[in-house]
Amino acid sequence: MLAFASKAADAADRSGGRPPVEKWNPPFCGDIPMRIAADGVWFYEGTPIGRAPLVRLFSTILKREGEEHFLVTPVEKVRIEVEDAPFQAIRVDAETGENGQRLVFQTNLGDRAAIGPDRPLAMRETATGLGTAPYFDVRDGLEARVSRSVLFDLVALGEEREIDGAATMGVVSDGGFFALGPVEEPVE
Repeated sequence: MLAFASKAADAADRSGGRPPVEKWNPPFCGDIPMRIAADGVWFYEGTPIGRAPLVRLFSTILKREGEEHFLVTPVEKVRIEVEDAPFQAIRVDAETGENGQRLVFQTNLGDRAAIGPDRPLAMRETATGLGTAPYFDVRDGLEARVSRSVLFDLVALGEEREIDGAATMGVVSDGGFFALGPVEEPVE
């Protein structure tokens, strides 16, 4: 794993930031015992990777092809397991943009991404089968699942609209409306 990390660090240094993984198509070298758990924790050989800079480095060389995830360098590609989404949205900031409110999320690994018509927020079943959650694309098909605490922040920023005759709670960002779910009638 350390040799792979060294190659990734060299690639990041040469590119001045995030490596250009979208341009790399090295040969597949097999699977490695690395897993990103549904809660966003990265594991190697069953043990959590405790060094945050190393996890951040790996996240910069993560690539998605179809439903599979790989770590890539210019010369090798290895498959890893991702239980749900590789990123967790841990914060949302409401900013003012050209189209009004703009919601900008920060992930557990430091990436920032704003949702809008070109990067929608979508509710769907979690891979863990524990209900629905909002997801969005962070970059190049790599998704973030919005954490429960950030979902509460979204609800606080939300507004109610009628969609197909039903009251729906959602948020506005960069001119788009993103449904979070139906408005529940109070229980009496």
